[in-house]
Amino acid sequence: MIFRNVSGRRVGVAAALLVTLSACVPRDHAGQGGDPTGPPPKPSSPAPSASAEPVPTCPASGVRIRSTGGDAAMGLRALGLELVNCGDRPYRLDGYPTVWVLDERRKPIILSVVNGAQGITSGFDQPPQPITLQEGERAVATVLWRNLVTDSTVVATDGAYLSVAPAAGQPAEEVDPHGPVDVGNTGRIGVSAWRTPTT
Repeated sequence: MIFRNVSGRRVGVAAALLVTLSACVPRDHAGQGGDPTGPPPKPSSPAPSASAEPVPTCPASGVRIRSTGGDAAMGLRALGLELVNCGDRPYRLDGYPTVWVLDERRKPIILSVVNGAQGITSGFDQPPQPITLQEGERAVATVLWRNLVTDSTVVATDGAYLSVAPAAGQPAEEVDPHGPVDVGNTGRIGVSAWRTPTT
């Protein structure tokens, strides 16, 4: 394009082009997880450090439950549970965890949950013992099941999540099972009693 006008008019045209081009610069909104109708992100908020991990809060119950990973051997599944007293007073246990298996939509799956492992395996039927956990101390338990299909006419069951309470009637927490709860069509899982860890 050739400008034959005076220099003042050239500056005016260049400024107009600059304003027009700046309106075409793309912005971060939809497609980046943002809401295109909501306020823009605040640049003054620093991005969290990749190495910083959030400190978990202590539930109102005073205890926190998590899974410690699983083991699978010849169809037998064993998932460890850990309960930590994160409160500021002693916490008493005397029994078994209460466990629900949930599907992908977090709806409970109808299963038989047995105390111990009768009909599943041996070695996990020790009776419960009273435990008093001081602040920071922990107890452990194990959830057991078999990935076993005994009837091809019955649909095998796969759970996606676990919900675990320290005991019946206590508040439950969702626990990551680190994989599917693949009980086949046995319809049964077992739980060991809470115990103090050996290590």
